[in-house]
Amino acid sequence: MKRCHIAYAASAVAALVGSGIGLGASPAAALHQTLVVHRGESIQKAVNSARPGDTVLVLPGTYKESVTISTPRVTLRGLGPATVLEPAKKTTGAAPGKKTKATKSCAEGGNGICVIGTKTTNVEGVTVADLKVTGFSRAGVFGMATDTMTVRGVQAVRNAVWGIAQERSVHGHIMGNYAQGNGDAGVFLANTITEEAGALDTRRTVIDHNRLEGNRIGVTVRRLRNLSVAENHIAGNCAGVFVVGDENKPKAGDLEVAYNDVTGNNKSCPKTDRLPAIQGSGIVLTGAEKTVVDGNRVTDNAGSSPLSGGIVLFKSFVGVTNDHNRISGNALARNAPADLVNTETKGIGNTFDHNACRVSKPAGLC
Repeated sequence: MKRCHIAYAASAVAALVGSGIGLGASPAAALHQTLVVHRGESIQKAVNSARPGDTVLVLPGTYKESVTISTPRVTLRGLGPATVLEPAKKTTGAAPGKKTKATKSCAEGGNGICVIGTKTTNVEGVTVADLKVTGFSRAGVFGMATDTMTVRGVQAVRNAVWGIAQERSVHGHIMGNYAQGNGDAGVFLANTITEEAGALDTRRTVIDHNRLEGNRIGVTVRRLRNLSVAENHIAGNCAGVFVVGDENKPKAGDLEVAYNDVTGNNKSCPKTDRLPAIQGSGIVLTGAEKTVVDGNRVTDNAGSSPLSGGIVLFKSFVGVTNDHNRISGNALARNAPADLVNTETKGIGNTFDHNACRVSKPAGLC
């Protein structure tokens, strides 16, 4: 591991001198530093040495370890998919749909990279970027109790549960990633996975411009409010997007699913404790309110599951209805059993307008 100081630009130094501010007035601690990790060295050791604002730069190579970040405003960055994190040894992660118990470390939990705050304080401003995480028995990248956590340019491939996941986090930004072949969701966001609780306001978390292929579900949003799932390419999963609510209050919803390309999500997945077998589901809302599904291209999603179809409203599996959701301006084609499916009999205020589609269930929604 080498520590390299980032030099200030000469123009910035000149500006300080010209303004009468001596260079000595800026403490050494204000200098952000880059810690370089070479093949065979420990990423965790570099992370432990990082101070707020520092970058840990991991050079190409395969690193068999898990990494935990709890220092605010640290950036962990590789040099693209040639920087690979794999588990040091096999661990036993939870199967999709099963709850997991808290563990003492990121590795013990079966995760690749963990960004972890505390019960009382979110860790702020951490970025994970430009690397590959693969083969972990739980999640490739996992954030809990984070604020303004950014995950970008990450390849999360063939992890047993989630590719990229956040729990109890706000202001997140998950952008430009590739999640493929993960056992549950490519991207998974939830209020909490260890207890029943009302939906969390994420304070405008954004999931955008990701490519999510061959997972069980492309994106799962569980018991959350105030976020955006936008401009993602979601294909070849069992289901594209799942917005999941239940009987707790506040209710899940007040979010948008917009301008995504959701196509051919026809992989077949067996039932779990929470869901029946799924196949051919494009965008599904269960037990949500005030969700806007707008401007999406939803094509070629076909199956015989109760949740199959292009855009599907289905009451949650504890019986909570979808209410006051707006499905508008979407282009749908060749979805089966229908482009638009509304199985609600008691939900109120749901509207379908200006969608380009041919078949709906019940008839008249197109």
